[in-house]
Amino acid sequence: MPKATAFANEVVALVFNATSIANIAQNNATSPAANMRFALHTADPGVGGSQTTSEISYTGYVRKDVLRTTGGFPAPTGGIISPAANIDFTASTGGTGGSVTFASIGLDTGTAGRILYYGAVSPPIAVSNGVTPRLTTATTITEA
Repeated sequence: MPKATAFANEVVALVFNATSIANIAQNNATSPAANMRFALHTADPGVGGSQTTSEISYTGYVRKDVLRTTGGFPAPTGGIISPAANIDFTASTGGTGGSVTFASIGLDTGTAGRILYYGAVSPPIAVSNGVTPRLTTATTITEA
């Protein structure tokens, strides 16, 4: 059974904007996560993967934080949300590099944290020395 559009928007706003859903989910924990953490992958991490599954490895790479607010992600429409600004990762200063084909969103900084959302990056990003990988504001996250 699919979600109604209004509820899909509420679920996305709960996750990405830290907005409560009346009578269902509150965001009043003592220390809710302040950021969503984006990771880059060289292959599909899959539904059972973690953020370290096929995570790209180059000198200088770290996951990128985006605030869980409407400043980080504008209000969703039709169960779809996008970042408010481009997400620029650190530039490669060496190492293996590779081709970024997937991105994931989780809450952990560098551990094998769970993936909340993931999807293909199109076109893929070829990472080599001096390249700064970027996910743009056209990147969409959909609540299915």
